[in-house]
Amino acid sequence: MNIEFLVTHSGGFHADELMSSVVLTKLFPAARIVRSRSPEWIAPAADRIVYDVGGAFDPELRIFDHHQRGAPVREDGRPFSSFGLIWRQYGMDYLAALGVPAERAAAVHAAFDRKFVLPIDLVDNGAIDPSIAGELAGLTLPALFDTLKPSFDARGEDADERAFHAALAVAAIFVEGGIRVQDAKLRAEALVLEAIKTTGDNRVLELPMGMPFRPAIIKAGAEHLLFVVHPRENDWCVTGIRRADEGFELRADLPAAWAGLSNVELEKASGVTGATFCHKGRFIAAAKTREAALELAHLAVEDVTSA
Repeated sequence: MNIEFLVTHSGGFHADELMSSVVLTKLFPAARIVRSRSPEWIAPAADRIVYDVGGAFDPELRIFDHHQRGAPVREDGRPFSSFGLIWRQYGMDYLAALGVPAERAAAVHAAFDRKFVLPIDLVDNGAIDPSIAGELAGLTLPALFDTLKPSFDARGEDADERAFHAALAVAAIFVEGGIRVQDAKLRAEALVLEAIKTTGDNRVLELPMGMPFRPAIIKAGAEHLLFVVHPRENDWCVTGIRRADEGFELRADLPAAWAGLSNVELEKASGVTGATFCHKGRFIAAAKTREAALELAHLAVEDVTSA
């Protein structure tokens, strides 16, 4: 496929065509981005991919707009933006270009679509409003990209073009970072599931390093687990397990007597030599050695089960 041009609309930019451009420029690095609404550019042709403009959706003709009547929707009826359409068509190729192994590609593709692509699709189509994030609304990705647009009185020659390409570099960081996060979660899941097998009925799960652990614990149905122990850069960590994806409630808190203590005070309160820190929120503690961390964790289990 000899793609020479990647064509999207001119003027102000939005998150969906920025993210689409990230995917397409990775796959077609020699192609030139053309931002135009001129009929001669937005018409399908053999040398181009047209997206977020053109008034049609036809993957065979490589035109991916979503503004027209009858625009495609997901199986659940929710709308696509150009990003969702480009991701559906080219996402697997993009993952291969980033080096995501084939055995994880489908899972990464689906997770990234759910966590990253879908929210941008919904915001772009007005199906959800960033205001639902409350005080965080201004820090949502679409809102942050709006801050990269030129101001109303700074629209000199090529201002929109320069702002678009500057924003594109930022968008690439977020897309590639989001992919790395999803791939890392899948790698972590395999390690955590294996660790759970060897843990048996023990209520403390030991991991070889810090990593996302809750999804694998839920997947394994390991309801008996209360704490996780793993090494950090210079010490060892004891961490509680959240009950739900949202919120901070734990299956079990560390002992109240340890809350907010450090070093000698924590050693005295816990009876564990090498204990160095317990957060006042009782969700994490630290120790100098593996042995001390495991002792803290087992004492915390006893505190919970004897209550």
